[in-house]
Formats: sequence, C-alpha cells, structure tokens
Amino acid sequence: MSLNKVRVRFAPSPTGPLHMGGVRTALYNYLFAKKNNGTFILRIEDTDQTRFVKGAQDYILDAFKWCGITPDEGPGIGGEYGPYIQSERKDIYHEYAQILIDTNKAYYAFDTSDELTKMRDEAKKMGMPNWQYNGVSRMNMRNSLTLPQSEVETLIANNTPYVIRMKMPRNEDVRFEDEIRGWVVVNTNNLDDKVLFKSDGMPTYHLANIVDDHAMEISHVIRGEEWLPSAPLHVLLYDALNWERPKFAHLPLLLRPDGNGKLSKRDGDRLGFPVFPLDWTTIDGELYSGYREKGYFPEAFINMLAFLGWNPGTQQEIFSLKELSNAFSLERVSKGGAKFDPDKTKWFQQQYIRATSAEDLSKMLGNNFPTEVVDSEKETICSLMKERATFLDDILKDGAYLFDRPKEYDEKVIAKKWKAHTAGLIEDWVKIIEEINEFSAANIESEFKAFLEEKELGFGAVLLPFRLLVTGVGAGPGMFDIAEFLGKEEVLTRIKSGLLNIKQIKNEA
Repeated sequence: MSLNKVRVRFAPSPTGPLHMGGVRTALYNYLFAKKNNGTFILRIEDTDQTRFVKGAQDYILDAFKWCGITPDEGPGIGGEYGPYIQSERKDIYHEYAQILIDTNKAYYAFDTSDELTKMRDEAKKMGMPNWQYNGVSRMNMRNSLTLPQSEVETLIANNTPYVIRMKMPRNEDVRFEDEIRGWVVVNTNNLDDKVLFKSDGMPTYHLANIVDDHAMEISHVIRGEEWLPSAPLHVLLYDALNWERPKFAHLPLLLRPDGNGKLSKRDGDRLGFPVFPLDWTTIDGELYSGYREKGYFPEAFINMLAFLGWNPGTQQEIFSLKELSNAFSLERVSKGGAKFDPDKTKWFQQQYIRATSAEDLSKMLGNNFPTEVVDSEKETICSLMKERATFLDDILKDGAYLFDRPKEYDEKVIAKKWKAHTAGLIEDWVKIIEEINEFSAANIESEFKAFLEEKELGFGAVLLPFRLLVTGVGAGPGMFDIAEFLGKEEVLTRIKSGLLNIKQIKNEA
C-alpha cells in the first residue's frame, strides 16, 4: 500500500455529545483534505460498548451537517473502504491480534480483575502507586509468557476469559516525526503492555484504530494532543505488522479562558458559554447548551474554531469554509494550547450578522416579527439594527422601539444628560421638525445641524435627549435613519409623550 494520496479521518466514539474540541479536530482534517485534493472520512469507533450512549452517533452527524463539514466517506454516505462503524468490522480484528501472537509481539493474559486489583494494592503498600503491567511485572502474572504452553491451550479451549496484550520491548527508543511537534522520542521502559483485544471479543481502540487506518489507507492521522502518549504504541504496532506508518499530527489542547487547564464539557455553562455545537440532554435530564441553539451562525462557529490553534499568517480573520480550505496548513498549527475566548467568539458572530444582507436576515427571522410589522418594514428594521446585533434575536429585542413606543426611559441617561434647559431645546427642535416637508434622514440631519448652529450648541446637547425621547434608550443606530423610518407624526407623538414622562421622572427625583 502507498500513502501518496491524502486520506484523513475523524474517528469519534459515540460516548456522548461531540465537544467543540472534537469539531475542531474534524475541521482541521476536513480542511487538510480539501487543501490537498484528498478524502475526508468519518469513522465511528464504538469498540467500547460499555460506554456507548444512545443518540450520540446521530448527534455527531447532525453537528457535522449544521457546521457544513461534509465527509466524503462514512456512515450513511458509503465508500469503498466501509463499513465505517467499527462494531460492524469486529470480525476482522482478531486476525491481526493472532498475527501479533504468532510473531511474539503480543501474548495472552488470563489475570482476573480481582488479581489485577490485588497486585495494584500490594504495589501501593510497597510505595509504587502507579503500578503497570509491563516488561518487568508481566513475569509475575498469569499469561502465556509465564504459563506452560499446554496450560495456555487448555485455558483457551475451556473458554477461560483472557485479553491479548502488547509485548512491549524493553529499553528501545521509539522515534517518529510529528507534523506539528517535530521529532518525538519515547523509551519503551516508560510504556506498559496495553490491552489490544478484550475478553468480550472486541478490540481496544489501539488495535482497531491501527487496523482500520491501514485498511482505509489513511495517509495522515490528525488528532488531539491527548492521543500523543498513545502514539509510540501505535508506531510499534505498525512496525510489528510490517505496515507503512501514516504521518502523525497532534493538535494543541483547547484551554479554558484563563488558560488554566483543558476546556471541559462542564466548563461551558458554568462559565457562561457553550462548549458543544448543538444542545445535548443527558439521560438524567441535564442540559448542555450548544452554539446552534444559542443563536450562533455555523459559519461564525467554524471561523472561530479554525483560529483556535491555527493562524493564516496574515491579518485576515473572516474566512469562508472554502477560503479556510485554501489557506490551511499544518505548518501554521501551534504546539501550545489554544486559549478559548468567548468574547472573540461573539465578535466573529457579530461580523457574520453585519455581513448578512437585510433581506436574508429578514427571511431568517421569518414569523418572529410582531404582527404589526408589515413586510415592507422588516428589511429596514434589519438594516438599521444589524450593525449592533450579536444574534438574530437582538435585532427584534434591541430594536423593539422601532415597532413599539417606549414604555420607560433610561434613567441613567436622564440623570447624566438631561439638564434644566433640555426640555426647552427639545420644544424648539419640535417646531423645526413640524416644518420639514420631506421627512428623510438627509433632510432631518440637515435641519438638525442648522438648528444646532443657530443655537451654538454641540451635537450631544440635543441629539441624545432626542434619541431618548423617541427610543427610550441612549444608544442605537443613526437617529436620523430611525426618525425617517418612524415618520414625522410618530416622532412628534413620541417626543411630546416622552417630555411629559421625563418631567414626571425629574419631579420625582
């Protein structure tokens, strides 16, 4: 087999919802494949049936669909290297475990759980808290290296439960070049005899992973840093089976916003932001929030993820998926952990809201507009509000004054900006408004500037009170655009009503 053609895979376990770190790993694999005219494969690794969670596989597929990450091969998609669910491939793994047994690279171990627990407890009493089943301890255990061949054959014939363990060589340096981290060297004395095949007849991740990557002609294994300690074992397995190794690339961890520790599934809602692409409810009814349900655009989510550990080497920050594919390279992936910034995530979302046309935003909001808002007004409302919105809902929530007269007025603005002479200035400004024939933003602004010049006043003396009376708040889109949208009569009605309300507030104060 030759690994000249780029073939990469994302191989999650269906043990729960897909963490955003997993989505990033999938994204980097996808981008690398597209950049190199290769193939991106989704493979479900469900060899650990004890941890299988119902609905987790569907969640992974739904998350990919929402994100726009489309595998070229995988469950429900097909491909000539399938099946793409490991439990459907279980008949093929024992053959390779047997090859390792026959070539003295692995061995049968018959130790029971109680025996292993006893050995660990005794080791702790002797001051060895991190006991391992390795090249030294294996000779004191019940396995095919210490038992007579005849007894091993009898145990197997009697269906005695066993596992198959890797026979880790002693005092050898395992060397491989990581595409991100450079050369990695680990001595086998620091490695234990990992279980390759379990007593339930299923392979462990380590063996199944290697066999499937070889069978599917995976050229590059791009995965999280947490798998780096397993990489030497995987290298040894490739060598033991006389297979060509793929290239390895281990991605940096996603860190909490303060940089202290890995971003976990429980950090998100506790710290006020999602860590999953979609909402997930546990069997106990506990809800973990997702980016989709929080109102993020999938494009903003993907753009944010791409920058957690990679940079394009330019000042550009907003990328389409196609642009990311063209720009991506493993050379620009960092070695150090990537600190998650929830504020920067919101910034990405804001950029995508602003870049979306008012027409499209109006369609996205659909029937969420109040019934009194007519179709001809919807796009204008979106156009006015999108520059300050983070989420779609903000357009209607923050722009409520565009279709509903204010019922209250920002008292902090009143206390700070409403002076003794303010009401008189507003009354004079009302007289000017009443005389404007064509009530357009440009005409209103022109008359307003002339009014200020005549009064020898700065903008803030009248503009902020004007905004407050019409909208009830102290900030928002261009006030003259708001006035044009509302129309002369509505603006005058709001000003006169607002003056009465604020006079009452000031008297109460």
